[in-house]
Amino acid sequence: MKKALYFIIITGIVILILSFCLHKDTSSYDTEIKCNACDTVEKYPLNKIFPNPKTVTIKGTDYLQSQLPVGEFGGRLITSTIGEGPKTFNPFTAKDATSSQMAGMMYDGLVTSNPVTGEVTPKLADSIKIDGNNYIIKLRHGIKWSDGKPITADDVMFTWKDIVFAGLGNTSVRDSILVDGKLPQIKKLDNYTVVFTVPKPFAPFLRQLTTPIAPKHWFTSIPDWEKSFDRILASTVKPDDIVYSGAFHLKKYVPAQRVIFERNPDYYEINLKNQKLPYLNQVVYLIVGDLNNEILKFEAKEIDTIGLRGSTVARYKAKESQSDYAIYNLGADTGTMFLAINLNNRKNEKNKPYVSPNKQKWFSDINFRTAIDYAIDRESLVTNIAQGLAVPLFTSESLNGIYLNKNIKGHKRDLNIARKYLAKSGFRLKNNILYDKYGNKVEFDLYTNAGNTERESIGVMIKQDLADLGITVNFKPIEFNTLVNKLTNSYDWDMSIMGLTGSPLEPHNGKNVWASNGTLHLFNQRPVGYQIDDRLVWEKELDNIFEQGALKLNFADRKKYYDRYQEIVYNQRPIVYLYSPTRIVAIRRKFKNVYPTTLSGILYNIEEIWIEK
Repeated sequence: MKKALYFIIITGIVILILSFCLHKDTSSYDTEIKCNACDTVEKYPLNKIFPNPKTVTIKGTDYLQSQLPVGEFGGRLITSTIGEGPKTFNPFTAKDATSSQMAGMMYDGLVTSNPVTGEVTPKLADSIKIDGNNYIIKLRHGIKWSDGKPITADDVMFTWKDIVFAGLGNTSVRDSILVDGKLPQIKKLDNYTVVFTVPKPFAPFLRQLTTPIAPKHWFTSIPDWEKSFDRILASTVKPDDIVYSGAFHLKKYVPAQRVIFERNPDYYEINLKNQKLPYLNQVVYLIVGDLNNEILKFEAKEIDTIGLRGSTVARYKAKESQSDYAIYNLGADTGTMFLAINLNNRKNEKNKPYVSPNKQKWFSDINFRTAIDYAIDRESLVTNIAQGLAVPLFTSESLNGIYLNKNIKGHKRDLNIARKYLAKSGFRLKNNILYDKYGNKVEFDLYTNAGNTERESIGVMIKQDLADLGITVNFKPIEFNTLVNKLTNSYDWDMSIMGLTGSPLEPHNGKNVWASNGTLHLFNQRPVGYQIDDRLVWEKELDNIFEQGALKLNFADRKKYYDRYQEIVYNQRPIVYLYSPTRIVAIRRKFKNVYPTTLSGILYNIEEIWIEK
């Protein structure tokens, strides 16, 4: 199959726009390179100050008061999600972005972040005082759970001691706050005050306090709640049974169709007239099968906001002035898109290898991994799939991250260099088929999640790119849950196209990906409880970097560590990064108090958004 088959037939205006997005440098890429096609959509003035809410005490209750213009109450906002829908509404067991997002509608944390500056700001907490290694948190007085019970220090203690520290559910937060193998201590000072004490000065800790707080009285009312923890708030939960603290609560879930959230009438945020937010009566997530269906839903006005991709951007931009929507350019995506390579050379409980011995030899060979990297045509991915609205990516930090290592320049596709690396390890081409030095045909499986048409298209193109080296790739899009199980439980996979959400402000949030014992250490996943005495040399260095980098409080000192981790990942290539999309979003003009930002997207302040009637 030739490259020409991958081109999408597009209008003249799109061709004109994309023609300016080709890069002239023939040796390397600069991570600061700009995508001219992206500039066809004006960037929102992201330096515009977003006012943090203020605390206002009314009749003994410490409300958060929004400083945005007062709006009108009523109506609903309809958005969408790709795939099969949420797997759980439990914020502590969620492992996918959709489940985490929807659980986050119902449960608030102690703190949040300013969407423009990234500054940590109070949420359930009324104030935060840092005294050495102590973080003194004072809760808001008078705020309540949805069943009328007060939110107190007991709920914070329960969440952190009995859920997070105990390792229930998803252990990402627990693993991220270990310092020299030790967890912080937490102590209740009074009904509205707790103090966390970290073993050493620990730069990332404050942002970990965004972790949702659970209602102790409700969780512990469930029989054998600890043993049944993974089933609490499962997707089959009865909405009326849920006790929550967030601006919205689950009203109805119709699998494969929609999730409906309804306004919390007693939320603790108010507007400038002291009226309780949120303004919207409902927020609805339509579950759409794929990206194409999502576009059709937006065109039919069945959804109100959408992330635009590829050629659709120019088409919608051309119609914007006569439309009912506005388009915003939010800059580089905060997440990353990549090809993961399975380096697991262990055996399962039946003494069978997770990955076949031949593949183990190939995947563990740095020359082989480097050849894969040089064979991938990122320029074609950007042009044909992202339609120019992206730039090639070579780093494990997103392009808008403050810890981005700008010395990593990347490279063009070069099959000659790829072949030289293969030859170093004894690979030979015969009748256009690649064989290893033992005479084994090089063939493996490549997975991604079905329904994500962007990743499916990437898979088709990478299959062809590697065919140019004589490698046979069996591309297999599969159901998302099945893929996640392969990556994190059964480990029976070869390569996979995936994406991870990222934090441009805190690289330590990715510790679970890079630490040897991390639960998202996809490329060399170890079974739970497995001793990490088989670490590769560079894995050991990554472990040390994430331990030591978190203990440095000065930005310059920390950046040295995180620059080095990006160098290791680039040189060792257990994960091969592909491209960084530019986030272009559209939303109906009728929605007000919309302040899109690079850091937080467009619906982060959903409780303050209202509809102009």
